Amino acid sequence: MSEPIDEAGEGHNSGKVVWERWTKKRTFVRALEGTYGQLKEELYSQPRVYKTSDHSWHGGPQHYGKKVINPQANRIAQSIEAHVEVFSPKGYGQTHGHMNSAVFFVLKGKGHDIHDGRRIDWETGDALIVENACVHQHLNDTDEEGLILVLKAKPLFLFMHMVFQKMVEYPPETPVPGHEDYLPPSNV
Repeated sequence: MSEPIDEAGEGHNSGKVVWERWTKKRTFVRALEGTYGQLKEELYSQPRVYKTSDHSWHGGPQHYGKKVINPQANRIAQSIEAHVEVFSPKGYGQTHGHMNSAVFFVLKGKGHDIHDGRRIDWETGDALIVENACVHQHLNDTDEEGLILVLKAKPLFLFMHMVFQKMVEYPPETPVPGHEDYLPPSNV
């Protein structure tokens, strides 16, 4: 029996880590065990509404996130993941890449992404696609917070052994000058 893996392997998120999701052991795909009838009954008995307010913000001081729907937290979600991200005024997140594509909906704010060196502007109401294997970064351009909803099929990609994910540059460890007291919204 092999020992459990407690930390990320070499080349995967190595270096200084800020967010627990980069270091904590996670469930990406759960076993499907039982009879078809049992699995179907369990699926139909699961809640269909998950409140973001039931989850805590992680990260900071410029970029925070909440995991809402994923295989480790919800029995109904086996192939999708949804999380909410917030950026402090003028804040930004890590530069990273992953095999899975992602769609994010801008719920509040105006900013831009850098996708493989190319600038892409976004604002409230926009949906932005991050294509497969794209090295990217999200940046908030205004003095107001930016709020996005991220949807992706990451668990499905990991199940298919398409596990490439790389942190190119970690998020900043210091707050944006003038916004040292920023805290993510309590009503999200």
